[in-house]
Amino acid sequence: MRRSFARLLALAATTAVIPLASPPPATAEVVIGGHPVEISQAPWTVALSSRDRFGGTRAGQFCGGVVVGRTTVLTAAHCLSEDVLGAPPERIPDLRVVAGRAELQSNEGQEIAVRDTWVNPEYGAHTNAGDFAVVTLASPLPENSVLGLAGAGDTAYLPGARASVYGWGDTTGAGDYPESLRAAPVEVLANAVCEKAYPGSAEGRYLAGSMVCAGEPSGGRDACQGDSGGPLVAEGKLIGLVSWGSGCGLAGKPGVYTRGSYVARVLAESPSGGAEAP
Repeated sequence: MRRSFARLLALAATTAVIPLASPPPATAEVVIGGHPVEISQAPWTVALSSRDRFGGTRAGQFCGGVVVGRTTVLTAAHCLSEDVLGAPPERIPDLRVVAGRAELQSNEGQEIAVRDTWVNPEYGAHTNAGDFAVVTLASPLPENSVLGLAGAGDTAYLPGARASVYGWGDTTGAGDYPESLRAAPVEVLANAVCEKAYPGSAEGRYLAGSMVCAGEPSGGRDACQGDSGGPLVAEGKLIGLVSWGSGCGLAGKPGVYTRGSYVARVLAESPSGGAEAP
């Protein structure tokens, strides 16, 4: 499942692949098997918010994102879809990026207006391929909020590398949502493992060129609904954006992320993306 709200409702009775954005207003889903973290430990982790669309209980949080430039945030393409937002992002007047805040209901950090959005033209809503988008902020964040992307061939992508996924998503897979940012340690898995888990079916197909997967062989630690667009970090670099997976924390069904080096390549080839150079 892609890890977002809109299709979660339609597929809630199945284990099919659904997006990882948050469910309706009073709830949202969180990192499985994780632990609370201070925002100072992950200042590049941000929340996408619309109180008009998702209510005020969790400050309108519905997806995650990661700061890769002082005015540039990456998130999942499906987070900006009409399935999730109910309208194109430019028609959501209170669309904000919440930065510098671990506790969603606190006054910590700032809520920054969105100046522009850009969705990867290679994104396939039915295949999950190319699942990333760029959000341009109306005002800049501090330089220490920026996280660099791991390029192609970086050792951070090697099987067995230890990584962490961050978000405000479901902590149990049963709709238990935290108010505070959490992180879960996961292992980067070999492409062959991911291809075996997702060979191509209703669950989705793993594509090594644009995806990376991570988890634990026995399950138990994973991203979940509400974490979409959030960062997967290894060796101090961004290697993936939360995208999709079958269930949450299931053995043999790791989480699938949009590969950071793929994002960097597309942005380098697409000046219309409007992002600062990572």
